[in-house]
Amino acid sequence: MDMEKKDIEKKLTHQAFINRELNISHLSYERENAFFQAIRDGEPETVKQLYKPFDGADMGLLSEDPLRNLQYHLIITVALLTRACIEGGMGMEAAYNLSDIYIRSIDKCHSTEEVQMLHRELVSDYAQRMQLLHKTNRYPRAVTVCMDYIYDNLHTRLTLDALSAATGLSPSYLSRLFKREVGMTISEYISKMRIDAAENMLRYSDYSCLAISDYLCFSSESHFIQVFRRRTGLTPRRYREQYFRVRGSERTGSAEENGTAEQPPEALQK
Repeated sequence: MDMEKKDIEKKLTHQAFINRELNISHLSYERENAFFQAIRDGEPETVKQLYKPFDGADMGLLSEDPLRNLQYHLIITVALLTRACIEGGMGMEAAYNLSDIYIRSIDKCHSTEEVQMLHRELVSDYAQRMQLLHKTNRYPRAVTVCMDYIYDNLHTRLTLDALSAATGLSPSYLSRLFKREVGMTISEYISKMRIDAAENMLRYSDYSCLAISDYLCFSSESHFIQVFRRRTGLTPRRYREQYFRVRGSERTGSAEENGTAEQPPEALQK
């Protein structure tokens, strides 16, 4: 045990010497604290100001391989973001599920550029989610219950009667309350949340357009494409082509074109 401790001390001394020689330093503690506090408070603009892209000059060396080094740092960042979000009020299950999704995405990166791009995306995503969470927490309890029910049941047929039963309010009063507090109708909110979910599925999975349409309970694939285009300005196919990260030369065509598109897990299929 003493030998192991001496070995660690020797390595620490050597690492400190190397860092001084190469002018390598870590991010300041104060800046890092301010960054994660802004995430916790849901302040995207402050996060944007404090955000610093990964730069070898300001990072510890976790691997000799440049790609793996960035991947390790981003995984650590995701762990810290997850903790900050939980402390800020995000549900533990939602926070850990989001963490798992991003860590799997990090593992699939095949270049430092992909890691850098994913870093920007996930920081922005966490900040926006926390901003929405803090806004949601200011709504009356019935509206929050309604939003949570919608989020948990995007893959089922949502009805006003079901939402009314979940909140304990009459359908007409719930509709008026929701519109007044949120600034959009319940049906508009459901559509927005489904398109947000579809965007994530198009970005981070190979699910076909038809599979996504079915899973998110659109009446038809053509209806899904119409609503998606109205909200994003792009068709689902064009959105995937623009935002899905290409993994080197492995992707020679879209999954739908090659006939290799994923299908949702059997438990998720209707």
